Amino acid sequence: MTMANSLSIRDNRSGKEIELPIIEGTEGPGVLDFTKFYKEFGLFTLDPGFRSTASCKSDITFIDGDKGILLYRGYPIEQLAENSTYLEVCYLLLKGELPNQDQCGEFTKTITKHTMVHEQMLNFYRGYRRDAHPMAIMVGVVGALSSFYHDSLEIDDPRHREISAYRLLAKLPTIAALSYKYSKGQPFIYPDNSLSYSANFLNMLLSVPCQPSEISPVMVKAMDLILMLHADHEQNASTSTVRLAGSSKANPFAAISAGIGALWGPAHGGANEAVLSMLQEIGSVDRIGTFVERAKDPNDSFRLMGFGHRVYKNYDPRARILKKAAHEVLADRDRLDDPLFKIALELERIAQEDEYFKSRKLYPNVDFYSGIIQSAIGIPTNMFTVIFSVARTIGWISQWVEMISEKGQAIGRPRQLYTGHKKRDYVPLAQRKIL
Repeated sequence: MTMANSLSIRDNRSGKEIELPIIEGTEGPGVLDFTKFYKEFGLFTLDPGFRSTASCKSDITFIDGDKGILLYRGYPIEQLAENSTYLEVCYLLLKGELPNQDQCGEFTKTITKHTMVHEQMLNFYRGYRRDAHPMAIMVGVVGALSSFYHDSLEIDDPRHREISAYRLLAKLPTIAALSYKYSKGQPFIYPDNSLSYSANFLNMLLSVPCQPSEISPVMVKAMDLILMLHADHEQNASTSTVRLAGSSKANPFAAISAGIGALWGPAHGGANEAVLSMLQEIGSVDRIGTFVERAKDPNDSFRLMGFGHRVYKNYDPRARILKKAAHEVLADRDRLDDPLFKIALELERIAQEDEYFKSRKLYPNVDFYSGIIQSAIGIPTNMFTVIFSVARTIGWISQWVEMISEKGQAIGRPRQLYTGHKKRDYVPLAQRKIL
């Protein structure tokens, strides 16, 4: 990070001029340092949705949306997907470097041995209605973890932060699987330490005591990819929520619970569920043309879900990886003739050739194929966002640790442009006129 140049800004009202430093990062656009802007000019900046505002400094994840690039700690997502595992990527995001063989083994062992949750936590689930959305359960149960694991909540202690990080990473799949089992009225399945992280998660989701599930290596690899590709994505809505909650010195379990709540929104983590619903609504390949024309009609509210991205103005690199995985999973499950997959492939072909989509840079995103893969594995749609939250937990933790560790960290406190009434005097009730 360097300060190479500055930008001069003049206030025409007062004639005052100020030099704003331009801070350059290692990749991507630089930023204007507005730290002293209010002090010098008495003005705030307005940027709804933070479209042009960097809310923090971070060295975890880099995205170049125009070129379709995603890097974790500098490593291209394509290389990690080809050669790595989810837990190895977790170590990378949390520690900053890829582990050696001994470090990887010790890290995997630590996470594997902490997948159980306190037995009393099972009582929490029985307090929910059976038809409660699993994400509602996730928000509550994850937030309640601090009442069981309050022995390491000193957030200024690096060791306490590490313990909390390990616990969250280890226990989120168990909590997620318990949420699903409860909603189905099925017995809870305990973790199996003989299985890998992703295999254990699938086993807890899909097995029942009377019949172990048939989980193939292809399914495990696909789940590992889904978790890896969703592990972190820079300062998105849920990550920003975790940072904002954490800036108040809230415990990490509360901060992650806040992130889960933000992820639940259909504009964020719920998008892959919306993709599957859209494919089901289209129904068959011969109806695609009608829906494509509806999507182009500005007077029609119908939207093609899974196309376009707030950041990517090119093909989402994660979508390319999951497209290949979708082929492999459907072949493994003998479902290559799946009508939803055929619809998805034809929609992608149209989007790549149709000038309407090309001019608007509406390429398939990661949500386009992740829902198809999960559906083929046997995971219901109301669990898609839950699985997203399991994957993103390591990103949230890593971002939280980075923020807490930063010198001079202060509570997040955005400002506003006030557009309400000017100061006015209170009128007693009996004297108020009818408006």
